[in-house]
Amino acid sequence: MTALPQFVCASANPDKVAEIRALLVGIVDLLPRPAAIPDVVEDADTLAGNARLKATAIVEATGFPAIADDTGLEVAALGGAPGVYTARYAGEGCTYADNRTKMLNELTGESDRSAAFKTVAMAVWPDGTEVAVEGICQGRITTEDRGTAGFGYDAIFAPDEGGGLTFSEMDGAAKHAISHRGRAFRGLLDELSRRA
Repeated sequence: MTALPQFVCASANPDKVAEIRALLVGIVDLLPRPAAIPDVVEDADTLAGNARLKATAIVEATGFPAIADDTGLEVAALGGAPGVYTARYAGEGCTYADNRTKMLNELTGESDRSAAFKTVAMAVWPDGTEVAVEGICQGRITTEDRGTAGFGYDAIFAPDEGGGLTFSEMDGAAKHAISHRGRAFRGLLDELSRRA
């Protein structure tokens, strides 16, 4: 039996790591990010730029290929915000609930609640080679939190293909089938399989 290719997961977010691991199970041996590696400053102005910063830092620290991603929520009524600032929309050190509350407050009375989640998934090798794939999920922002599964904005994001449910109201398999992260990582796996 051939060993699976090993990549270090660049994310330090345990919720995101669990989701990525579920998407890559049986295809990639996803090694945990070493605890000694400090947080990477994500100061690029694009999702791809932030994913590259994270993956490159892990490659340099471990000598292994790395997989990273960055996700942004773009809300039409907010001019595409929060975009690359999605994780810290309510400020540095904010919680998931803080971000959702700020967004719901910003959209009070707004009729256009259309939004798109975008994820860039990237693999970077020690020789500098990289592959990046974008996944997009169109949907809308609800008027209140609904559901208990998932993390981040899942309780207020209802994907167009979700039958009116938010990501938090779906089971993991249903979410992964249509989510931005699921699409990005399936695309990345397709690219990796071509290089195997």
